[in-house]
Amino acid sequence: MKQLLKSWLPPAIVSLYREWKNGTRYEGNYASWQDALAHSTGYDSALILEKVSSALLKVKSGEAVYERDSVLFDKIEYSFPVLAALLRVAAANEGKLSVLDFGGSLGSTYFQCREFLSVLRKLTWNIVEQEMFVMRGEKLFGTEQLKFYFSMKESIEAQQPDVVLFSSVLQYIQNPFEVLRMAMESGTQYIIIDRTPFSALDKDSLCVQHVPAQIYPASYPCWIFSESNFKRQMLEQFELIADFNGADGSGYAGKLPFNFKGMIWERC
Repeated sequence: MKQLLKSWLPPAIVSLYREWKNGTRYEGNYASWQDALAHSTGYDSALILEKVSSALLKVKSGEAVYERDSVLFDKIEYSFPVLAALLRVAAANEGKLSVLDFGGSLGSTYFQCREFLSVLRKLTWNIVEQEMFVMRGEKLFGTEQLKFYFSMKESIEAQQPDVVLFSSVLQYIQNPFEVLRMAMESGTQYIIIDRTPFSALDKDSLCVQHVPAQIYPASYPCWIFSESNFKRQMLEQFELIADFNGADGSGYAGKLPFNFKGMIWERC
């Protein structure tokens, strides 16, 4: 019945229902990052750190199965396209895999994927994060396999990545294409994009995302990328192997429709 109703209802109604159910809202069309920032409340990074840390410690100890955005789930929601891409990279590298996970929190995607990747000959998962997260990560979650770094440059100097992963992070960076360019120039053979919002417009848009209060009270600037512009920049050095729908579905920022998508890119 749910699928039947979804096929009958206009996309805008489906999106509004999803926003009402999940509590996440996207508002505005701002001219600059500073303008969007002025219309957001920001967030308490210390509070988010504590919530994520507490949730992932339960995953690490086996008390919980899966964490995403500090919320615990009783079943892992796999991103199988991301897993397929990681396994492809490892297969091309004799069963060895070095991941640079930019904005990877305290290891959310690592813990999501680790059982599938446990068959590899060698796995190193390197997370680049904010200082508070790096310090907490090193203290509570760091292993020979899972490491934390303050910058992409530091991570690359420590170990050349086979693949750079951007999962639900580029849209929250003031200058996302500068970070993407660093990844493209890192020497990595693959770049994976996941859980990232794209529109059909020919230019990027800027809104404010409001997070459900039950997760943590926050609102912050969020890019809605032009899919055509994003791909045009990537195609300078990389070939698109596949794109896919992201787990976050779709939404509206004001009247602008967008879809969360993922992409798998291989160096030309």
